[in-house]
Amino acid sequence: MSERPPAPDAQPVGAALPHWRPPPRPAHAPMRGRYAVLEPLRGTHGASLWRAFARDTDGSTWTYLPDGPFREPGAFAALVDARVASADPMFFAVLRDGQACGMASFLRIDPRNGCVEIGHLAFAPELQRTPAATEALHLMLAHVFAIGYRRVEWKCNALNAPSRRAAVRLGFTYEGTFRQAAVVKGHNRDTSWYAMLDHEWPARQAAQRQWLAPANFGPDGAQVLALSALTALSAGGEGILP
Repeated sequence: MSERPPAPDAQPVGAALPHWRPPPRPAHAPMRGRYAVLEPLRGTHGASLWRAFARDTDGSTWTYLPDGPFREPGAFAALVDARVASADPMFFAVLRDGQACGMASFLRIDPRNGCVEIGHLAFAPELQRTPAATEALHLMLAHVFAIGYRRVEWKCNALNAPSRRAAVRLGFTYEGTFRQAAVVKGHNRDTSWYAMLDHEWPARQAAQRQWLAPANFGPDGAQVLALSALTALSAGGEGILP
């Protein structure tokens, strides 16, 4: 006689979510901070973006992205136009000192499961490694968690060391690498996955706010406390490094 299968109530399932309600889609609206402003990407951002990316003389901004580098303005304008028309990914221009010098997006927008990804990050040299760059990502995280998302994802080429460091610095947790996940520009791409959950956000938000505070920067603009150190403290030693 074969064994009877276990009763349904004996099988493990995830935590019940009796109050769960799917959030709305992220707003395609401006997000304003002290150092950075995000605006829905428009064609009128194109000229400023082209000038900013033209300073990337070796094209390294685009190495791990599916597009670029761009050597003439017509091809870049076509990219901007395509992104303006896109609903998912939903693109924003990142402005520093009033000038568009980067692009970012929400993608894989999944209200039903409360999950969204931040990606397609292209920051021109003048935006890279600045408080404005960090604040732009902080504003995006703050928006989606405020409207009820449970999970924000960050994915990158496993060989993209700066992106991996940025994910950990912001407080994302490494979840694994999908091997041979894609072919990009004729090369294999292994994709590393990171995520931040809603219950982790308050501590990560506090760390980011502390880092972004004017008091954390000296007269020369140098940081007093590193965000990576503040994030590690906010994680309570739980070990978020890959």
